[in-house]
Amino acid sequence: MSLRFINYKTAQFPAGRIGLVNANGSKVTPLNYPTGRPAMDLKVLIRDWDMISTTLQPGQPELDIDTVEILAPVTGRDVLCVGKNYAEHAREFQKSGYDSSDVNEQPDFPVIFTKRATSIVGTGIEIFPHPNVTSKLDYEGELAVIIGKAGINIQKADAWQYVWGATILNDVTARERQRDHKQFYIGKSLDTFCPMGPYAVHASQLDWKSMELQTRVNGEIRQKQSTNDLIFDIPTLIETCSRGITLQPGDVLATGTPAGVGIGRSPPTFLQSGDVIEVEITGLGTLKNKIGDSSAAPPACRPLLADVPPTGLADTALRSFPSGVHLHVEVSNPDAEKTIIFVHGLGGALTNYAPIVEAADLLSSYKVVLFDFEGHGLSPASGSSTTVEVYAASIGEVLDSVGSKRAVIVGHSLGGLIATTFAATNPDRVEKLVLLGPVKKFAPAGVEALTKRAQTVRDGGMIAVADTVANAGVSAKTNSSRALAKAIVRTSLLTTPAEGYAQACLAAAAADDPDYSQITAPTLIFAGDEDKTCPKPTVDFLRDAIKNAKVVQLADVGHWHQVEDHETVARELKAFL
Repeated sequence: MSLRFINYKTAQFPAGRIGLVNANGSKVTPLNYPTGRPAMDLKVLIRDWDMISTTLQPGQPELDIDTVEILAPVTGRDVLCVGKNYAEHAREFQKSGYDSSDVNEQPDFPVIFTKRATSIVGTGIEIFPHPNVTSKLDYEGELAVIIGKAGINIQKADAWQYVWGATILNDVTARERQRDHKQFYIGKSLDTFCPMGPYAVHASQLDWKSMELQTRVNGEIRQKQSTNDLIFDIPTLIETCSRGITLQPGDVLATGTPAGVGIGRSPPTFLQSGDVIEVEITGLGTLKNKIGDSSAAPPACRPLLADVPPTGLADTALRSFPSGVHLHVEVSNPDAEKTIIFVHGLGGALTNYAPIVEAADLLSSYKVVLFDFEGHGLSPASGSSTTVEVYAASIGEVLDSVGSKRAVIVGHSLGGLIATTFAATNPDRVEKLVLLGPVKKFAPAGVEALTKRAQTVRDGGMIAVADTVANAGVSAKTNSSRALAKAIVRTSLLTTPAEGYAQACLAAAAADDPDYSQITAPTLIFAGDEDKTCPKPTVDFLRDAIKNAKVVQLADVGHWHQVEDHETVARELKAFL
């Protein structure tokens, strides 16, 4: 398998997901963790590499690489960089008049500086020339090493054990800022000044002693040298950068640039708007970027997001999982032998199930596990997009965290599709399956409606849809005479985080049916006679598609079964169990 990874953007994953590029570079296949959760951050994948590398799963769909936007492979952290690390470049730099860092031509110790994380962009993204900051714009093609595991005070002899792989980096530089400020950070860190990519390639795929770097400007070769000609080799650089400083998985260390930069030419030649810079390194592909229009406004800077759940509230029930999600989980009667776990629906929360948990007296015989899936209730969203498969993987993670191998799975609405998806891929973990108004793959009209609703919520918040969804989602009797039930539904919708709701709408819109034939657990389907979201054709389809499935009809009930008629649901659930 070719271990060339890219971070790429699609309509469903606007913040990016990780995929593998095929041998000829024409296709990308998304990667999933063994749980089914998409790999969305290369730093996390690298951190867990030893545990998960042999169990990563190919996802769907495989796409033509020309149809996706390739992002920088690693983002969110400042980049460690090395100056004057090729002898000929050290000589040209010292003679250029732009070197204020040292009186010596060649350094006695590695020259280390950083580039701001906000300067990182991917291949194909324009480099903004910042005309109000610099008129001396230059390129520096570099081999960048990616650190694979944490370490401090690493010895040269052990350094290669800490290398995960490599990528290409263009250390774009404002030369007069580099010169005037003595240290390099200011001249190196302007927004868009760190193009990186296109691939991150695992070390096992690379011949470190036979890699040639070539930089071209508008097709003209400017730099060409073996990356084996470093003054300070990679083990020395890792030893130096880790002295008293802990290197982290996913850290990027740019190893320096060879001779041939613009200030080394006679006369010096600086980059101009429209120039195209290509940096190619053996085994790593070609990083290609164009200098943007100097008359344009600076591009919007992508914010750096902290690696913590986005909540300011203390929540002792918030659990962190290996996949990177943080879920609010509540467990009652934890010593019981049997487990029942509840999965709420779109715009729902774990509290939706409180009436039937009590009415069915479940605590007398079950470990009761309730959780808010990500972006709902008290569980923060883990990214900018998600999928039904991701939600389903959370069931397994939550069960593992409470020490339960098998459970009765109860799912409402979208939670029903999440439950069937989990049951189809993990039949041995499902003792029984209970579906309340479950949904299946949506028809085109449903996909369009969900997509529009997601945008409405993002534009106007939950208040923009809460009343419409609540009114349509319950029965005529609930609208007219079950005021408390109606209030519970409306409150559940209003208190759902808007972005989490929007992401769930899009996840539902993009979902496929699982292989229902793989579900082996006895299944009970609740059907409201006024349920527009789960109408009779959907109920009939699921009853026929799932072995051992039976249906309970609920009179005068819309889509919120457990709230509109909790007594009947509780009675039938208890009998089924």
